[in-house]
Amino acid sequence: MATESDLENEISPVDFIQLQEYIEYSRIKVKDAMKEFHAGGKLVHHRFGDHIDAAGFSLFLKTYLEVEDFPADLCQRLYWYFQRSEQCCPDQGHHTKDGCVSLKAVSCYFSILEDGNPRDKLEYTFKLYDKDDNGHLDSKEVDKIVTQMMQAAEYLGWDVTELKPVLRDMLKAIDIDSSGTLTQQEWIQGGLNNIPLLVLLGLKVAEKDGQHVWRLKNFNRPTYCFVCQNMMLGLRKQGLSCNFCKYTVHSSCANKNCTPCVRTFVRSKTEIGCSVHDWISADCESNKCEICHKKIKMLTGKSCAWCHRMRHSDCVPLGSSHCDCGLLQHHILPPWAICAMDSSSGSSLEENYLANINSDGHFLQIFPVKDTNPLLVFVNPKSGGKQGKRVLRKFQYLLNPRQVYNLDNGGPNPGLQFFQNLHKCRVLVCGGDGTVGWILDAIDKADMAIRPPVAILPLGTGNDLARCLHWGGGYEGSDLTEIIKQIEKSILVKMDRWSLHVIPADTADEGDPVPNDIINNYFSLGVDASIAHQFHVMREKNPQKFNSRARNKLWYFQLATSETISASCRNLKECLTIECCGVPVELSRLALEGIAVLNIPSMHGGSNLWGETKSAEKLKKRQEVTVDPDALEMCSQDMNDKLLEVVGLESVVEMGQIYTGLKSKAHHLVQAAHITIRTYKTLPMQIDGEPWMQPPCTIHITHKNQANMLMAAPATSLGCFPK
Repeated sequence: MATESDLENEISPVDFIQLQEYIEYSRIKVKDAMKEFHAGGKLVHHRFGDHIDAAGFSLFLKTYLEVEDFPADLCQRLYWYFQRSEQCCPDQGHHTKDGCVSLKAVSCYFSILEDGNPRDKLEYTFKLYDKDDNGHLDSKEVDKIVTQMMQAAEYLGWDVTELKPVLRDMLKAIDIDSSGTLTQQEWIQGGLNNIPLLVLLGLKVAEKDGQHVWRLKNFNRPTYCFVCQNMMLGLRKQGLSCNFCKYTVHSSCANKNCTPCVRTFVRSKTEIGCSVHDWISADCESNKCEICHKKIKMLTGKSCAWCHRMRHSDCVPLGSSHCDCGLLQHHILPPWAICAMDSSSGSSLEENYLANINSDGHFLQIFPVKDTNPLLVFVNPKSGGKQGKRVLRKFQYLLNPRQVYNLDNGGPNPGLQFFQNLHKCRVLVCGGDGTVGWILDAIDKADMAIRPPVAILPLGTGNDLARCLHWGGGYEGSDLTEIIKQIEKSILVKMDRWSLHVIPADTADEGDPVPNDIINNYFSLGVDASIAHQFHVMREKNPQKFNSRARNKLWYFQLATSETISASCRNLKECLTIECCGVPVELSRLALEGIAVLNIPSMHGGSNLWGETKSAEKLKKRQEVTVDPDALEMCSQDMNDKLLEVVGLESVVEMGQIYTGLKSKAHHLVQAAHITIRTYKTLPMQIDGEPWMQPPCTIHITHKNQANMLMAAPATSLGCFPK
């Protein structure tokens, strides 16, 4: 029976979620962190044979997870966990007060949890336990690997009573000669053919067309397995569901003969333009068949992957085979618009066709469907807490997975390359303002036939650019089909983009690296940049504490309160000068703590620092520079007028007053086409929300180009909160 002390040292589900969040934000792989325990590594003195002591384990976590203040209580519980699970002592009779833990067990366990290629993980775990490097594992060594996999799976939420026999069957199957040993090839090949194991190891991308991309799912209503046609049982009604087609199976049935997933391209030129339904088994219960108009009972229906029309399985051959892609026909890139081509024929293709990527050994080319505007979707899965991951899965189901890109897997370039010769397409960026800026930079550098217009699904914290373009202040989980329909109704607008050039006063005085050299939204220095920099430093140290929009805003409020008390940027006018198109800007009459250079009418998550200008008061003629206070009151703000607005901020309190509407605007300083700022001390600065500390310098801001953006209808909230 477990004692009270044992229970206190158990890893709880909350602990495990916290650990996963640390791993998700770390850029270091476990195999690289483990090198520090090898000869010449900084942690080698904490290693005793194949084991490490408590201090070494703690330092490993800090190195691997890139955090200085990893919770000591969680570290202790993890350490006790590995001690109990291995029940071993260090080699050579070495004992410490707290004992030691197996280096292999630690390495294997964490490698399963981190992102990565399943093949690489299988190879790594094999080599980890192949102590004599002879290319064979005996049954005891394999059992240790499986034990760690089972323990990781349990904390990941798997029903291990179903998973364990699947893994045992796999081991029996791959040990063909019943020798009790496995070669590396047998281990890897067996693992790659075992679907539940692949899901556990983190398979996220289909390696072959027609291959399901599974995820573990708990169902909140009665659900049936499409293979054995039995109900999902157990308290959590757990099974595997495909991200692309929603095909659902028991974990134990996944290795059986499943119906293939949807095709994403055609393999012959004769199939190009042949728009046919792609029927898949689906949960159609209570929906009506489009042929006989009778209700479809459980396990008796099919749904088209592209138009989502439903029919009884027996009614499928009775209706037309033509598919019009349904409500999203103008946005979907259907499989009959993508063809696998001989790469040698790429040079002979017409210019309006696109030859692009290798996938499953095929050279794919887009043949656009007439009168369509295919949507190229980029998703930052780390934006908006868990929202990004859910949005990614939903778009992979609604559209062709080949037009939806996870920015964690190679960034935006693969998608832009795939679409580069299309003359009609749109881009949807799902993320925060930083993600939008990343995509705009990539479009600048890509060799595209046109610069496609960009819409935004706001998943960040501030989402200032999304607010200005009427996409809302944050996505709240509404139907993505409605979002796509609003993209169809949106209008094209131009947005100025600006180059920022920083020249240090002393090249030997090293500050933080400048995060970007392009301004899309705003540039600021002083009080608001100080808050942003403090937030950035805290998030770098403890990324798991900043995983939701609401929580991030609470942190900003707390930091703003402390900044109000400290007033770290008072007397800012003594630290800098501003010159616009050769005209100096007068700052002596104001007591400022911040300066903001604005390209769009939103900052700080919805504040319009320049304020509204009545149409009757607007200046009719554009001027390169305006500094007269009376004239500035008549200068309106426009994101495509090739002019920037500069405002002064008195304090954090004033920022709050503008945000809440108690004050209409900040202090107007200048409107100009070219701005030069000279600073004489180290100051906090930020560009589009990315902060840094900058030693004395000269900053030049000049016009770069204009981006094509899509603006939604202003009356629609799109399932996103407005402010």
